[in-house]
Amino acid sequence: MNMKTLQQFQGLLNRSFDDIKLRQLLLQDKLVIFLHLLGCDTNGHAHRPYSSIYLNNVKVVDQIAESVYNLMENYFKDNQTAYVFTADHGMSDKGSHGDGHPSNTDTPLVAWGAGIRSPKFLAYTEKPDDGFRFVDDHKHDTPTPQDWALEGFERVDVNQADIAPLMSTLVGLPCPMNSVGSLPTHYLKLNKADEVEAVLANTKQILNQFLRKSQLKQSSSLYFKPFKPLTNYSSVLSQIEDLISERDYDTAMKHSEELRRMALAGLHYFQTYDWFMLMTTITLGYIGWMVNLILHVLQSYTSFPAILLKKALLHPKNTSMKVYIGGCFFMGLSSIILLLEKSPLLYHAYAFMTIFLWTRIVQNFEFLKAVWRESSNVPFKHTLNLLISSVIALFVLEFLVISFFDRKIYTWCFLVLGITGSTYVAFFIQASPVLGIYIWLACWFLSVFTLMPAEIPENNNLVILSGALIILIAVASRWANSNCTTFWLYLTRANKRDSQSSKLYFVQVILVAISSIMVWLSTSHRSQNRELHSLHQLINWSLAGVAMVLPLFSPPSVLSRLTSIFLGFAPPFLLLSIGYEAVFYSAFSMVLIGWIFVESANLYCSEESGSARRRSLVDGSVFGYEERHLQLSDLRIPLLFVILFNVAFFGTGNFASIASFEISSVYRFITVFSPFLMAGLLIFKLFIPFMLVICTFSAVTKIVRIPRLGCYFLVILLSDVMTIHFFFLVRNTGSWMEIGNSISHFGIVSAQVVFVLLLFALTNIYTRDIVVSSRQLTARKVM
Repeated sequence: MNMKTLQQFQGLLNRSFDDIKLRQLLLQDKLVIFLHLLGCDTNGHAHRPYSSIYLNNVKVVDQIAESVYNLMENYFKDNQTAYVFTADHGMSDKGSHGDGHPSNTDTPLVAWGAGIRSPKFLAYTEKPDDGFRFVDDHKHDTPTPQDWALEGFERVDVNQADIAPLMSTLVGLPCPMNSVGSLPTHYLKLNKADEVEAVLANTKQILNQFLRKSQLKQSSSLYFKPFKPLTNYSSVLSQIEDLISERDYDTAMKHSEELRRMALAGLHYFQTYDWFMLMTTITLGYIGWMVNLILHVLQSYTSFPAILLKKALLHPKNTSMKVYIGGCFFMGLSSIILLLEKSPLLYHAYAFMTIFLWTRIVQNFEFLKAVWRESSNVPFKHTLNLLISSVIALFVLEFLVISFFDRKIYTWCFLVLGITGSTYVAFFIQASPVLGIYIWLACWFLSVFTLMPAEIPENNNLVILSGALIILIAVASRWANSNCTTFWLYLTRANKRDSQSSKLYFVQVILVAISSIMVWLSTSHRSQNRELHSLHQLINWSLAGVAMVLPLFSPPSVLSRLTSIFLGFAPPFLLLSIGYEAVFYSAFSMVLIGWIFVESANLYCSEESGSARRRSLVDGSVFGYEERHLQLSDLRIPLLFVILFNVAFFGTGNFASIASFEISSVYRFITVFSPFLMAGLLIFKLFIPFMLVICTFSAVTKIVRIPRLGCYFLVILLSDVMTIHFFFLVRNTGSWMEIGNSISHFGIVSAQVVFVLLLFALTNIYTRDIVVSSRQLTARKVM
């Protein structure tokens, strides 16, 4: 690619000797020649920066730069050419870019030729590399490499946006219309007068952008608020012109740079002019949505409506029409105001949705008053429980927000959860001590993975050994299926004690073993032959496809079905794994099964003590196969779901690693480069832990007999609390990754509602026929 670019440029110059029009174009003034040398970019991504291919390409680029310089000097022969050599981004050691690390954001800028001043020699006591801070607060902390032999020479760092005014000034053209760069005068060989004129031209260009933004906003605003620091900009310009006429260049330069700084601040002011209105509208919309969710859950999935009707506290009034008319009036008024201000259609959507949601809240005002009246009459103990539960839920959600920036916090989470979970099992549930030890070990085992690097190192031995671990866990689960005492009856009832069930279990175990063998065969063959064997490819696809279908034929009891699902998704996950994430699959599944055990033990012990029966009479709940009403204590289930759903991703990755997924994890399925198929396989690999969490969540809701849809609405409610926090963390300055991650966090948590719903529909194929024991049947079996 690089040599082809050089050949094309050389051919262009050669043709100009025979083409008069082309030669006239090349000899005209203010000519810019742009050469895009793409080889380092493509080779860096494909082969990584320290590969022999990349290093050889660096040499080629050096040779091309020298060749282009010689071609230019021999062609024009006037010493009037300026050269600017730079790049658009850096690269990490793994060939990725986009995060805020200096290796990705620091790029070379070398300028020489006409109009460029010579390097300035500095005393060794001066350290220009230390403490330099860019205008977007990105601090430069990468020293000049010693092997460059540039110690003692001045180094001038700039923002990438500053290169545009630099090149414009060198060519003698106005700055690009939308440029926000500041002219780096340290690069230019100009006298004082010309230097001030160049900076003033740069300032006027940015100031004109500000004035245009101000004019557009003023023409469409009903109540315009100007940027006060620049209301007297014309007098400042006149003062600068007078200073230049008086040859007071230092003062003129100082005022020009200050005016430029204020013009940039003014641009930012008008870019965020509607910020407060939009933030208020969207925040009110989210709050309205959350209040509507709470109302829906209270009305449809709790005992409140029955209690209120029984006590004759709820007297619906015919106010719906008045409320809707009022809502339509406010919608029309906001629409007129937004139309007069020429606001985008999206602003109308935000306003309409917010008004609609709050109209629905006002419509339920009588129900809210009745709930408040009833709640105020309950004992203080219940109110205190509500406050404590709300504080704990907010604390957990804030913890999850922090985990988006530092995944290692999950290590502490599961270390603490292991201790508290085992203590709760031992002292409050009073279940088997073995269960407490299991919870403790499973949580501590899972806590290890968030200490490991997000960019997973290759270790196929770990993948193969994890296959053995998966089989060992399946054998332990099979043994647990034979247990017919205490809370196990919830999990093992309805097992088919026939040979077909046993055959299915052994087939799934064999498929996991074959998958481990295929990991070794496919990897070793490809490392020797640089390509995937067609037979290996066929076997891998067949293993993955067949394994995911087999759980549909497993027994419907909770433990049997979840074990079958665990074994069913293991082969494709192993075949898509390259390192420790294969072991994470087992550790994560152990914690999910532990959740099932704790919920079953808690239900069994509460039923045995008789407290659950009394509570059911009060709440109108029914044990057996019928669902009961949601209670405050059931908030733990959606809360644990949200935690585990996030752990499913952060256990082996973070948002900084999304741009650098190890592409070799799909080489056991495809033989040619196919970006869409590769992306599809990587996304499917991410989905597998999510699907395990949702299957477990569905099983838990069946065990404790609460409505899954009601729990899903609570999951939405918890996700929206996180969404509001991320909404206020969205930023528009910083590195690509800082800006992109802030937007991604908000977008992903917002989309989590739909995302979870789609996975619910998918996993329902596996969990819809799960059968759980009723209290009466359990009691008879125990007897």
